[in-house]
Amino acid sequence: MSATAPHDATTPRFFGRRKGKPLRQAGRGLMDSLLPRLAIAEPAPGQCLDTAALFPAPCRALWLEVGFGGGEHLAWQAAHHPDVGIIGGEVFRNGIASLLGHLDRGGTTGNVRIFPEDVRRLFPALPDACFERVFVLFPDPWPKTRHAERRFIGGANLDQLARLLTDGGELRIGTDDAVYKAWAVEQMAARAEFEEISTDRSVKPADWPQSRYEAKAIAQGRTPIYLRYRRKPR
Repeated sequence: MSATAPHDATTPRFFGRRKGKPLRQAGRGLMDSLLPRLAIAEPAPGQCLDTAALFPAPCRALWLEVGFGGGEHLAWQAAHHPDVGIIGGEVFRNGIASLLGHLDRGGTTGNVRIFPEDVRRLFPALPDACFERVFVLFPDPWPKTRHAERRFIGGANLDQLARLLTDGGELRIGTDDAVYKAWAVEQMAARAEFEEISTDRSVKPADWPQSRYEAKAIAQGRTPIYLRYRRKPR
């Protein structure tokens, strides 16, 4: 049975796994030594984060990855854009350990910060228009109709992303699930704050590296789509 996060009336409820197989010694070591250096603490009620102060050096821009999975995509982006500060939110302990391994091996820890919780708990503390780019890649599709409200793309989450993206900022969404494909396209088409910039949903840009979840989907015969949207000027 999937674990759920502690919650109260003021915080969103999380559905999903927090732990998988026991971590190997290297993973446990990184969780103990590296994660405390990169982790963003849970904000206090009413707190507003100084996002620039999260990083040791000035960043040209800030990006956000929601649910980074095994961290392959985030680590690649961090290595290829050292002038960009990237915040990754992930609840799954094994995924966090995987990202830490990628960052440790690549020596790219200076421009990455991790929120090891449901990223929706971070949103209220973030200032308006702070992200140039947001990634929501292969999220849990929650394919059953009764679970539709759990899908990340939609409702209050898009309200927050519209607030947090800069004018002209880009939202990237990737999915291989047939239900989620239709859902994401429908939800985004209903948002006046965004305009689609995908020219071909079957083709992804060169700066969109493959993650393990995408590779698994393709190996199993599922065809991903790659959606790109621009935040319209306010």
